[in-house]
Amino acid sequence: MTDDSTQRFTDRVADYVKYRPDYPREVVTFLHATCGVAEGARVADIGAGTGISTRLFLEAGHPVVAVEPNQAMRAAADAWLASFTGYASVAGTAEATSLDDASVDLVTAAQAFHWFDPAATRREFARILKPHGLIALMWNSRLLEGTPFLADYEALLQRFGVDYQAVSERYGDDESMTAWFGDGFTHQARFPNAQRLDFEGLKGRLLSSSYAPKAGHPDHQPMLNALRELFDRTADCGTVEFAYETRVYVGHAQDQA
Repeated sequence: MTDDSTQRFTDRVADYVKYRPDYPREVVTFLHATCGVAEGARVADIGAGTGISTRLFLEAGHPVVAVEPNQAMRAAADAWLASFTGYASVAGTAEATSLDDASVDLVTAAQAFHWFDPAATRREFARILKPHGLIALMWNSRLLEGTPFLADYEALLQRFGVDYQAVSERYGDDESMTAWFGDGFTHQARFPNAQRLDFEGLKGRLLSSSYAPKAGHPDHQPMLNALRELFDRTADCGTVEFAYETRVYVGHAQDQA
């Protein structure tokens, strides 16, 4: 992973565990039915964080090794997923997973690929995948418009986010993902996803973001005041809908080294 991204979420783990969204079950169905991933295929979930995407594949019956460099996030995943017999975790990065050559059938990265070094990651994924193995990269992309809440939440982030613009510009889009996969690109899909959040949930979701100013920052309390005003103005029956589009990009490893 590039720069200090492996430590960006260390002091946000509790909020991340409680308030980050799941991924739609349709993602796994798509990988099985459309992309040809076998049920029970061994998965390496890279940049697994607190285990949200890891759990998606465990619940579908896949053995999963979660690769995560941040000790606090990995510990949270270990505690949460300990009951799954197919679960294991290792301290590693996308560029140096520590996994054996040709040891996994599917490599996944959810909400994480934009922190990786693209070229080094391509080489590492090619190394750890079995012949004909697949890579699935996915993001829960928050919708920026469509309701007054969504539009004004985006404006709040533009106003108060510490490095919000720089982070948001790193997310993979259709063009960059097609280029990264090259001739190995095979499939893509989009699925609707959403959370219904009360104010505490909305606050926790915001504070789980690495660009949200933390307590002690001069913009922290003004940001929370603005969030409270936004919630009071747009909530319906005590909640707001935090809407996403889950984007999935799938292909084979192409080691271009």
